[in-house]
Amino acid sequence: MEAIGLSGEISVEVNDHRIALSPNSTLGDAIQASETPYREGSAIGILKKDEGGRSGAIIDYVVKTSKGEFKIELNGGSVSSGIWADRFKDYEGVSVRWDSRDAIAFGPFEADIVPGKGSVSLEKYDVIFGAGGLDPGNTHLIIALDDHSSEYGAPEDGSFGKVISGINVLKEFGSGDSILSIEPVLEWEETGEHICTSDLSTVLEDGYRIFTYVEVELNMETPEGAEHFFALIRDGTFDVDSVSSSFISDSSLHGEMCKYEGFDPRDKGSVWVRTVGYGSGKVFIARDDRPASIMHSVIGHLSHGIELVQMAEAGQKLMVSTDPEPIWLLGLSFKAAEKKLSALGIELVKKGYVEEDAVVVKQDPPHSIDVMRQGSVEVIGVPDSKLVSIELYDDLAPKTLDFFRHAIDLQFKPVGALPVMMTYENTYIFKAEKAAEKYKEIMPENVPEGKVNAGDIGVTNQAAKRHGMVGVKLDDDDMFGPTGEKFLSTNIIGHILEPEKLKGLKDGDIMYVIESKGSDN
Repeated sequence: MEAIGLSGEISVEVNDHRIALSPNSTLGDAIQASETPYREGSAIGILKKDEGGRSGAIIDYVVKTSKGEFKIELNGGSVSSGIWADRFKDYEGVSVRWDSRDAIAFGPFEADIVPGKGSVSLEKYDVIFGAGGLDPGNTHLIIALDDHSSEYGAPEDGSFGKVISGINVLKEFGSGDSILSIEPVLEWEETGEHICTSDLSTVLEDGYRIFTYVEVELNMETPEGAEHFFALIRDGTFDVDSVSSSFISDSSLHGEMCKYEGFDPRDKGSVWVRTVGYGSGKVFIARDDRPASIMHSVIGHLSHGIELVQMAEAGQKLMVSTDPEPIWLLGLSFKAAEKKLSALGIELVKKGYVEEDAVVVKQDPPHSIDVMRQGSVEVIGVPDSKLVSIELYDDLAPKTLDFFRHAIDLQFKPVGALPVMMTYENTYIFKAEKAAEKYKEIMPENVPEGKVNAGDIGVTNQAAKRHGMVGVKLDDDDMFGPTGEKFLSTNIIGHILEPEKLKGLKDGDIMYVIESKGSDN
C-alpha cells in the first residue's frame, strides 16, 4: 500500500477504506477520521505492512454489484478456477442475463473454456462457467440458487467456486443489475505480523490495515439460531472466552437450548451453535474449514471481519453487527414499534391494551426472521404502569441472575414476566412460570447484612425450602429479606427503579420488568 495525500502523510486502511493520516497518528485518530463502526472497549485487529506477510494463493474474491456484494471462494486446482484467477477483471461490467428459481447468470463474455454437452449437478451457491449454445464467446458466470442439475454448457471440471457470504444479495438480482467490480481478498499467514488491541493510543505506521468489527450475515432458514445469536450479542459484542486454531467461541449462553436447523459445512467464517451435549448453547466462529456436524447448527457466515477473528485472543470482546438486525419490539411504545416496522415494510397488529400509554410486552411471531417472512407481527400491549425498570447486580450475584434471567426469559427477550403470587403489607412475592430452580442452582450469593433496603429484589436460595421465589419490599427491613426469608436464605440480585408502580399490584397480576442499562440503554 502506498502513501496518499500530502507529502509526509501515511496511508492506512480501516475496514477496507483507505485514509490518509499525519505521521504518529494513533488508532483512535484513525477511527475518528474514518467514522468507522467501533464500540468502546472492543478489540481491534491491525495487520502490519504487507511485505512478506501475504500467503501465495488468493482464493477469495469480493464481487460488488448494483444490489450489494458477495464473496466467492475458489475450489482451487481446476482449469476453470485458473481461468477465473487470470481473467476475473474481464467480468466487471457484465449484467444479469437471466435468472430462475435454480440459478442466476451474468454475461455474456468470451472465455477460454471447452463447453460440455452433458448435464452438470450443482449444489446451492456453486459457481460455474456456462456457454450458451456451446459457444465460448457466449459464456456466462452462473450461480446456483439451489441444488439442481441442468445443461449449461459447462466445462468438464464443473463448479470452480462457491459463494460464501452475501447470500441474501443473490435473491435480489433481476434484469438491469450488474457486476460493478471484483477484488481479490488477500490472505495472510497465521504467523504474519499483527496485533489485536483495545488501546486506542497505539501508534500507526504506513500500510497498516485495521479491522474494528465483524459482520454476520445470518441464515434466513435458521430463525431460532438467529435469535440465539441476537441474545448472545445483545450488548453488541462477541465475548471471546476460548480460542483454537480452528475457531473462537463465546459461552455466554452455555446451557441454553437451541434448535438444530443448519446442516452445512462449517467453512471459514461460518457461525454455528452447539445444540446437544456438553457445551450446548455455545456459539463459535470458524477460523478454518470444518465438515458439517449433527451437533453444530450453522446459523450464518461472516461478510466482514474474518481477519479480526483470526487475530482475536481469549478475554477480548469483538464488536458485531448482523444482517438482518433483530426485530425486538418488547418494551417499546406502539408508536415507536410502528416507526421501526414501517421502515421494514412490516405490519403491526395491536392487541390487548392499545391506549396512548401502551407498551409492548409480547410479540408473535417471537423470532425476528419469522416476522420478516410473515410481513406482519401481532403485539400485546399493557399500560406503561405495568412495566417496571430494574437494575441487576451482575458483579455481585452472577449465578443467581443466571437463574433469574432464565426463569423469566430475560436471557432472550428485553422484557420478562413475573406473576404475583401474594402481597402483604409492603411485600410482593412473585413466582416465575418457568420452574428454572429445578435445573439451575441458587447457592447463597450476595446475602444481605444488617438490613435490606426498600426496593431490593431478593431471590430465595437453596438454604430454604421455597428456593426460587422472588420478592420485593417497599420498606427497609432489618430482620427478613424481600421474600420473607432469613437473610442467610436470601440473595439480593438487584433493585426496583420504579417502586411506585408496584403499589397497584394484587395477587394474580403480572409485573413486567425491563432491565435498565443506564447510558447504554
